[in-house]
Amino acid sequence: MTAKHDVLSAEIQEMIDTETRAWDQQDPELLVSIFHPDMVWPWPPNNTAHNPLEWVFIQGRFNRDRWRGELRELFETHALVHNHRETLKIELSAEGDGAFAVVDVDTLWQHRETGENFHWKGRAGKGYTLTGDGWKLIFHTGLLIYSDKTGI
Repeated sequence: MTAKHDVLSAEIQEMIDTETRAWDQQDPELLVSIFHPDMVWPWPPNNTAHNPLEWVFIQGRFNRDRWRGELRELFETHALVHNHRETLKIELSAEGDGAFAVVDVDTLWQHRETGENFHWKGRAGKGYTLTGDGWKLIFHTGLLIYSDKTGI
């Protein structure tokens, strides 16, 4: 590992930590600030739907105003019970301009009126691209459960 690799890995970890803080603080502006304008977010219908033929787009291509509004609605209607995230891997491109991270997520929301739980649990793949404005999250796969030693 080179010093440059270590610096770039730390920058990607900071992106992951910023996203975590945004969820913890329920801050839609902070969250949308990390997204690339061309961000797309495919999502499996459940956390065992490993076949991408089943996946859907619940938000489409990134639109700052629309996504920020949807996040505000989530934060207004749901209380955050817990948000546990663990980075398992950060892989950098040889050119240092792209990165891929694997993050285990266990985030539990509870609807403020009904008390119904909304649980995000599984492993995410996150793609990052280096832009003139720094690193941006350009894609994120939905959360999937894998049967390995981690339990996710």
